[in-house]
Amino acid sequence: MFSNFRALIGIRKHPISNEGEETRIPVHTNRASDLKFDGFFTWFKAFKKPSMDSLQIYADNSDEEDLSHQPSTQSADSSPPRLMPSKSAAPKVDDTMLALTAAEARQAQSRPIDPTQHVVAFNPTYDQLWAPTYGPAHPYAKDGIAQGMRNHKLGFVEDASIDSFVFDEQYNTFHKYGYAADPSGSNYIGDLDALQKNDAISVYNIPQHEQKKRKIEKEKDEDEVDPTEIDNPATDVWLMKNKRSPWAGKKEGVQTELTEEQKKYAEEYAKKKEEKGHQGEKGEHVVDKTTFHGKEDRDYQGRSWIAPPKDAKATNDHCYIPKRLVHTWSGHTKGVSAIRFFPKYGHLILSAGMDTKVKIWDVFNSGKCMRTYMGHSKAVRDISFCNDGTKFLTAGYDKNIKYWDTETGQVISTFSTGKIPYVVKLNPDEDKQNILLAGMSDKKIVQWDINTGQITQEYDQHLGAVNTITFVDNNRRFVTSSDDKSLRVWEFGIPVVIKYISEPHMHSMPSISLHPNTNWLAAQSLDNQILIYSTRERFQLNKKKRFAGHIVAGYACQVNFSPDGRFVMSGDGEGKCWFWDWKSCKVFRTLKCHEGVCIGCEWHPLEQSKVATCGWDGLIKYWD
Repeated sequence: MFSNFRALIGIRKHPISNEGEETRIPVHTNRASDLKFDGFFTWFKAFKKPSMDSLQIYADNSDEEDLSHQPSTQSADSSPPRLMPSKSAAPKVDDTMLALTAAEARQAQSRPIDPTQHVVAFNPTYDQLWAPTYGPAHPYAKDGIAQGMRNHKLGFVEDASIDSFVFDEQYNTFHKYGYAADPSGSNYIGDLDALQKNDAISVYNIPQHEQKKRKIEKEKDEDEVDPTEIDNPATDVWLMKNKRSPWAGKKEGVQTELTEEQKKYAEEYAKKKEEKGHQGEKGEHVVDKTTFHGKEDRDYQGRSWIAPPKDAKATNDHCYIPKRLVHTWSGHTKGVSAIRFFPKYGHLILSAGMDTKVKIWDVFNSGKCMRTYMGHSKAVRDISFCNDGTKFLTAGYDKNIKYWDTETGQVISTFSTGKIPYVVKLNPDEDKQNILLAGMSDKKIVQWDINTGQITQEYDQHLGAVNTITFVDNNRRFVTSSDDKSLRVWEFGIPVVIKYISEPHMHSMPSISLHPNTNWLAAQSLDNQILIYSTRERFQLNKKKRFAGHIVAGYACQVNFSPDGRFVMSGDGEGKCWFWDWKSCKVFRTLKCHEGVCIGCEWHPLEQSKVATCGWDGLIKYWD
């Protein structure tokens, strides 16, 4: 029995030793020493009993401690405990330097250690000790910066050396009192006398008595109101005290007497302004001149040089696309803005130049310039023949519209509203050849009677400068386009829009031409396409017909039709002339006509395969 017990207690943990520590108790296996074992057994029993007793005592003590730490529960009738606010007699301490020091220590703990320094003033972390030194980025390190140098996925981010609140406090304190705490040390910089006088206060810890004093002064200012200021709150004193905006309190000074020099200058300025306004209203005045370049005004039969040749007639109703250059006219010193063939016959061609001159050229015989008309002081914008070609209109940027006699070169009439005319047109009816319409830069279409020189009607609905006027429906109506990206249809003589076409996707249309069958309008849109509108009652867009491929954005390139209506043509901004087939809407041919912009193109009214083009290079070219 005892031998089994020896084996059982051979190794046993001490009951009050630390867990995991083993206490080996020696066991004697010699039978001769049984008496010794009896002594040991007695000792073991003595050892075990106090141990168990001590554990019981320990548990009882711990229960008592728990009870002593618990707050004593009060009855429902007892009053709640009163918590008195704690008072401290310690003086208030400015913690600015403490905040600066803490910020510096925080920054020091986050940045890598400089290997050149011999003393480290803080306990660095493992990462800081093993961080690589500063230097060029390692070629094999990811993203060019070693992993140990990072505290952010994009690299190393340093904390600011000073908190934003502390910085604002010291910044404003320095500007108000003249001193501030030095972030690099525990001293102050700036006006030390003011520092001592103000007891080193900052703008954010003004003493309470100072705050109270300011509040009393503010209330006192509000209470003191002058009775005269209540009656008249616009006095200078009231404005200065109560101004709420940068403009309040600023009154013009009293007008003083002008000196003789100032009076003289004022009179000259007023006179100049009056002349300028008068001139702007009537348009700039230029002496009208003309020069005839031909051999004789009349031929041996007494016919005028503008008379059409007798044998000029159409040989074929079928039109063809021109292929080659036949002739070039080069008399203008600047760009040519528009060309017009002589009506019905086309034996002469009229051109408007940006050199302020209008020239007419012989097409049928010599190909020379026949006459130059000089009456504008600025570039000529538009020209238009009357029905028989004996007279024509010009519109210039000098704000004048002039009505010329084609043969003699005399100016019959001049019209002006003080605005720039962009387009001029005579009513095509034979009995209304004395009625002039002009689209102006001030959004109006103005109608004059040429015989009387009076404005008979104004069509004022557009929201931008008027670019085109096109008569439709047997000349009972006309269509206008404008910079406001809309088309408007008017009854002739009635200033009310009968049709208004404007869509969000529409662009400005600086040129419109009527199809020979008068059923369609071709409108040059500034989004590099030509759109077709019906001239019937509804003026709908024909979505099946659309001509594109040319580049006209920003240029008022003219669009036109062949006399038989089979072809559509237009110039473009790159100097080309484009021809499309009317039925298929496909590009038929392109001709490289000019250097720069090809602004105008006209099909000869009788010669079915001849086309004239003009460009900003100053040339007029004739193609066959």
